Amino acid sequence: MTRERVGYHHEPSDHGSAIAEFVMVSAMLLALFLAVVQLGLALHVRNTLVAAAAEGARLGAAADRSPDDAAARTRQLIGEALSERFAGGVTAAEVDSPAGPVVQVEVRATLPVVGFAGPARALTVQGHALEEAR
Repeated sequence: MTRERVGYHHEPSDHGSAIAEFVMVSAMLLALFLAVVQLGLALHVRNTLVAAAAEGARLGAAADRSPDDAAARTRQLIGEALSERFAGGVTAAEVDSPAGPVVQVEVRATLPVVGFAGPARALTVQGHALEEAR
């Protein structure tokens, strides 16, 4: 003879669901946080390259300077602010524009996609400055 419990119904409980929800929400928040950090890093690199190219162009446009000085200054600024590996593709030249001769500095670098170590995407920025009268 077996004894049966009267009025006993086994219903699914919510025990342990808080842990599962915490893990899922934490994973989503971590991914969002890392995406924001990556965006900040990419913008920092891009803005630093733009500022260095513009500063180099201003130096190269001075009356007693040349485009070679502009490229060297741009490489120096990039090396100090970021890393020498971003300064490899710096070129400077005098170009004509409707306003007059302009020193143009172009920086070709790789934009880090996953931190500084992951795969990279190409990035090209330019800085321009109107040449002073020599």
